[in-house]
Amino acid sequence: MRIALTGGAGRIGRAIHARLAREHEVVALDRRAAPTVELLGDLCDAALLERLCAGADAVVHVAALHAPHVGVLPDSEFERINVRGTRRLIEAAARHGVARIVFTSTTALYGGAGWIDETSVPQPRTVYHRSKLAAEALLRQAAATGGPVVRILRMSRCFPEPAPLMAAYRLHRGVDARDVAEAHALALADDGPRCATFVVSGGAPFERGDMAELQRDAAAVLRRRVPALVAEFARRGWPLPATIDRVYDAARARRELGWVPQHGAASVLAQHDAGSAEVLPAHDDCCEPC
Repeated sequence: MRIALTGGAGRIGRAIHARLAREHEVVALDRRAAPTVELLGDLCDAALLERLCAGADAVVHVAALHAPHVGVLPDSEFERINVRGTRRLIEAAARHGVARIVFTSTTALYGGAGWIDETSVPQPRTVYHRSKLAAEALLRQAAATGGPVVRILRMSRCFPEPAPLMAAYRLHRGVDARDVAEAHALALADDGPRCATFVVSGGAPFERGDMAELQRDAAAVLRRRVPALVAEFARRGWPLPATIDRVYDAARARRELGWVPQHGAASVLAQHDAGSAEVLPAHDDCCEPC
């Protein structure tokens, strides 16, 4: 297939490009130059969107302003890029008969705490969350009115952090970029309903009934569920998180997409030990509660 990719220069965009390029022709757009970008320019550039979508079988839409831009860029830029840019992309895709759009969204829009899956009600707190929800709504409307098949992937936390935090997050609210990329590859081939939403988060070892105890005494649950990781934390002198306030449940992605995350907490430790830039060194003040 020919895949049109937006946001090809970002961390997730690069990972998706690398994964999809094994099997497909990938053409990427971004306003930053990168080896993974063929079309350089803004997401709202109509001429570039026409070039991007021409001949494409599917679009993977990653480009967006993110949480670090909140308070730095005006809210109007979130509306322009995340919402208006998505609308223009949908329109360009429709003109070129693109059959499918896979959209990279975020679990951050859920807010709150507890056991979270696709049935949980979003609690947006920032313009970033609101703009992602607005973009999702545009895509759902397009799918419902005869447009492309849509897959929305709400991915969890995925950026370099100190190793103890990152390893702990990978148990309940974090994910590796390579696993995110694999979820996108599977979403491109999924033959389910016209529109579907999936939580994409690392392989949580917990059960729903653990939630109250996780919020009260996470260490006790960790000793029960992941004793080998607890022992590894002790060997390294890293404290366990005192509380875990939320668990993102990716059971639907596993069940319906066949997605199985491969890079959990043990992968974080291995990357840390290898000096990977994807994992920051541990330091004394990095072990805040999860």
